[in-house]
Amino acid sequence: MPVDYSKLPSPCYVLDEERLRKNLDLISNCGREAGVKIILAFKAFAMWKVFGIFREYIETAAASSLSEVQLCFEEMGAKAHTYSPLYKAEEFDAIASMSSHLTFNSVDQYNRFREPLSRYKTVSAGLRINPEYSEIAHGLYNPCSPGSRFGVTAEELKDGLPDGIEGLHFHVLFESDSYTLEKTLEVVEEKFGHLFSRMRWINMGGGHLITHKDYDTAHLVKILTAFRSKYDLEVILEPGSAFAWETGELVSTVGDIVSNMEIRTAILDVSFTAHMPDCLEMPYKPVVIGGTDPEEGKPVYRLGGNSCLSGDFMGDWSFERELEPGDRIVFLDMMHYTMVKTTTFNGVDHPDIVLWRVDGSFQVLRRFGYPDYRNRLS
Repeated sequence: MPVDYSKLPSPCYVLDEERLRKNLDLISNCGREAGVKIILAFKAFAMWKVFGIFREYIETAAASSLSEVQLCFEEMGAKAHTYSPLYKAEEFDAIASMSSHLTFNSVDQYNRFREPLSRYKTVSAGLRINPEYSEIAHGLYNPCSPGSRFGVTAEELKDGLPDGIEGLHFHVLFESDSYTLEKTLEVVEEKFGHLFSRMRWINMGGGHLITHKDYDTAHLVKILTAFRSKYDLEVILEPGSAFAWETGELVSTVGDIVSNMEIRTAILDVSFTAHMPDCLEMPYKPVVIGGTDPEEGKPVYRLGGNSCLSGDFMGDWSFERELEPGDRIVFLDMMHYTMVKTTTFNGVDHPDIVLWRVDGSFQVLRRFGYPDYRNRLS
C-alpha cells in the first residue's frame, strides 16, 4: 500500500517496507544467479531495527569501524566483513573477534597487526588494492584520485602477496552500472591477476547500483559468472545505496514564508546541513513531490532549513500553487547515506524514524529529543 504522508509525524524519515523487500529480492536473486555473496554496507544504511527483514535475504554486512562491527554482530547476528583505513591497537581484538574477513589498507598496517591477528584462526585477512582506475568524476567520492590514501598499488605487490593474505578488496565505483564494473575488472585482472591463484576471495566493494531502473542485472550476472569460471575465488559485493534506493522519503512541513529581494523562502522543520548533508556536500538537488525546476507562471520558492547556517537552503522550485505554513514538503530517496550522516547541529530536532508496513500501517521506530543532543557532547 502506498505511503500516505499526511498520516505521518513531521519531520520524519519513512521507510517503505514493500519497496525495501522488492530491492532485497532483486539483489538476493542476482547473488544467487551469479553465485556470489552480496552484503549490505553499513556506511550507506544502518537502520538496525529493520535488520530482521534484511536477514530474510542476506547473511551479513560490511563494516568500517568497531561500532559498525558491533552493530553487525549484535543486530545482524553475524560476523562482519571489515575494512578500515586505520585500525587502533586498543580496538583490534574486539574487531577481529566479531569479523569473518579483515581487510587492511596497507601492507604496513597488516604487518603491524599480523601477530594479534594470528590468534583468530577463523578470520581471513585481505588487502585493499588501488587499481588506479575509476570513472568517478566527483573528487569527493573518488578513491583513486592522485595521491589517494586508499589501498595498495600493483607496483607494491609486484613480488607477490604477503604471507597470510587470502583476499583482495577494491572499491572504485559510485552509483555505477555493470558496464563500469566490467571495465574495472579488466584493469584489476591485468594488474593483479597474477595474484589470484594464491587467494581465496575477492571483494568488489560497493557502488553497484543494482536496483536502479536502468541497471542491466542480466549483464551483471553474466560478467560475474564469467569471472568465477576463470578463477576459483569467492566473490563478494557490498553495495549500500542499492539496498535502500528509492525506498523512503524525508517528510517535512512548511513553518514560515519569508521574502527578501523578491526571493521567497519556505522555511521547513528540517535542515539540509543536519538532515540532508549530501545535498550540500555533492552538491545535488533532491526530488520533491509536487516540485519542479522554476517554471514561468508558477509560484517559485527557495526551500530553507531551520538551522542558523546561512547556506542551509536549496532552490529554486516551482509548485502548482502558493505554499502556506502547514503544507507538507516530501523529499524523495532519502534512505541511503542520508540518515547515517545526520548531525544534531544547532540542536534542531532530528526527524523521527518511521517504518511504513506492507498493510498500510506505520510504526515510529525512533523519536529523538533533548537527551540525544545533550549526550552527544560532554
